[in-house]
Amino acid sequence: MIALILTSLVASVALVAVPSTAQETEVALPPTGVDWDYQLGGDRAVPDRVGIVVRDRTSEPLPGEYNVCYVNGFQTQPGAKRFWRKHWWLVLKKDGRPVVDEAWGEWLLDLRTPAKRKALGRIVGRWTAECAEAGYDAVEFDNLDSFSRSQGLLSRRVARRHASRLVARAHAEGLAAAQKNRAGWDGTVAGYDFAIAEQCAQWRECGAYVDDYGALVLAVEYRSRPFRRACRHWSGEIAVVRRDVALATDGVRRWCAR
Repeated sequence: MIALILTSLVASVALVAVPSTAQETEVALPPTGVDWDYQLGGDRAVPDRVGIVVRDRTSEPLPGEYNVCYVNGFQTQPGAKRFWRKHWWLVLKKDGRPVVDEAWGEWLLDLRTPAKRKALGRIVGRWTAECAEAGYDAVEFDNLDSFSRSQGLLSRRVARRHASRLVARAHAEGLAAAQKNRAGWDGTVAGYDFAIAEQCAQWRECGAYVDDYGALVLAVEYRSRPFRRACRHWSGEIAVVRRDVALATDGVRRWCAR
């Protein structure tokens, strides 16, 4: 009788210690040892050597490849100003005017309060869910480093909090999440699974990404000399592609020689 009671108690403790909801979603990581293509400017076919393709969230994934869905998670897209006018309170402003990333003509999103981060998380989360529904394997949340262009209005801390929210939503949708930019910060602390490194050879940052993600780094260069440097020093460890800045369908596209 005592043995039966003890057995029942152990079973009860086991049930309490392992809640039925404690189940993590598994995500598929990018393959290594293959090339990749960056196709934000339009879709195009890829040669057999390419196994990873990044496309805008408005595009369909490419069958047979590992597909990454591009989502601008920290700034607005240049063609989306009408949408963000309807959500004007979520656009970062100084003296009543939007704070702009001058290089791309994009407005920065306002991450400063929990309410705004929650609202932005819902918007970007819907886009992330659409990526999953379309059949993508992962999502790239662009402009993690937007705080550095915020005229001092945003901090690293709020950027990390927003990033953690976005990554959690990606994982909940079954998607891996890519850190985009901000070399030297270990994005794995926010849950990122791999990195997309823009011009890391030009700015001597590839090693910082490799330190955090190993072979799970996708590097894109826009100039010939940094591209050759990336091929010479890094192509044995990470995937490297050269593209034109516009990422046009008929634009420059090169891979390191094998």
